[in-house]
Amino acid sequence: MQDVEGYVHSVETGGSVDGPGLRYIVFVSGCPLRCLYCHNPDTMKMKRGKKTSAFEILKDVASYRTYFNTGGGGLTVSGGEPLAQPEFLKTLLLGAKKMGVHTAVDTSGYLGTKVDDELMDLIDLFLLDIKSWVPSTYKHVTGVELEPTLAFAKRLAELKKEVWVRFVLVPGLTDATENVEGVAKFVASLGNVTRVDVLPFHKMGENKWQDLGMKYQLSTTESPTLEATEAARDMFRKYGLNVH
Repeated sequence: MQDVEGYVHSVETGGSVDGPGLRYIVFVSGCPLRCLYCHNPDTMKMKRGKKTSAFEILKDVASYRTYFNTGGGGLTVSGGEPLAQPEFLKTLLLGAKKMGVHTAVDTSGYLGTKVDDELMDLIDLFLLDIKSWVPSTYKHVTGVELEPTLAFAKRLAELKKEVWVRFVLVPGLTDATENVEGVAKFVASLGNVTRVDVLPFHKMGENKWQDLGMKYQLSTTESPTLEATEAARDMFRKYGLNVH
């Protein structure tokens, strides 16, 4: 296995929401999507990240193996979009698997064609972000087309890869009943989704947009109410899904 360098935004240790157990999370830079509610817009451009050796990260990951073994955690690669740097991602995951560490990748699935069979085999869990079901809404929210994400989700289902789905509920944007129910029905049809996280919209990244000189279009959008968030979760539960 040869070392590969990649662009990394940051690293977090002890994460508890990006996969099971305590996670070592590598946030890579570079993403083809331009989500209106992105809370890490500084990861959109790859070269805003720091060029980093995969082996250096793996040395650090190795120091946490005791925690992973006792708490059921592992390595999660997030972003940005990890699939934008497939060789760097493959090196990280191959090193982790050689250490017996559980692996997860947080992805929109838009670049799913970059995942070859070898890379697919190295990933224990996919955290798949499905931003919308209505194609026009998806394009408005992300700037890209929906179909590549759906195609990748179907491929994961065919291969019986474990998936956690994430859906962000944004008032006036993604909260239409047909949109929420469309995502729920599709996810339920796959058969390999073991968890769904309905995440209420927040504006924690707004200052980052301003610092980068970028216009934040959701400055007047409020977070959804607890009742609206729970109603969206109930829609997913209606289709027999394990919802958080």
